[in-house]
Amino acid sequence: MDRLALDVVQIQYGQHTYRALGILINGERIEDLARVVEKPHAVAENNPKLAGDYAPLALSDIDSDRNHFLGHPVATWFEDGDTVLMGCPCGEWGCWPLTVRVEVNSSTVRWHGFRNGHREWDLSALGPFEFDRPEYEAALKALA
Repeated sequence: MDRLALDVVQIQYGQHTYRALGILINGERIEDLARVVEKPHAVAENNPKLAGDYAPLALSDIDSDRNHFLGHPVATWFEDGDTVLMGCPCGEWGCWPLTVRVEVNSSTVRWHGFRNGHREWDLSALGPFEFDRPEYEAALKALA
């Protein structure tokens, strides 16, 4: 099983500070994991800085709704059941979203099908990740 850790971080957009969600999988930040997979695509576009260029999702963007991470997304880009995990460093998640499919069953939560909202990059090497559901839900509850 993979391990999920969530932490609340402070992010600055302009003159405002927001509480946002830091996501770690197996001890690594999700944006760092994405950077490795996205790098060849970004380099091919002659813009390597695009790879992994995400910012934590502000909790206000999902109304602090834990169900967002349990298969009932509040923020979705493709509107096909995708869940927005990360947004753009500019502060608008829709500017550069990283999305995932979240499947929940009685014992596990699975993240797969990662996509970038503005590029048709093959991100199949990112995940899938499978978490123990009780541990996953405990991580979400700890955010309160």
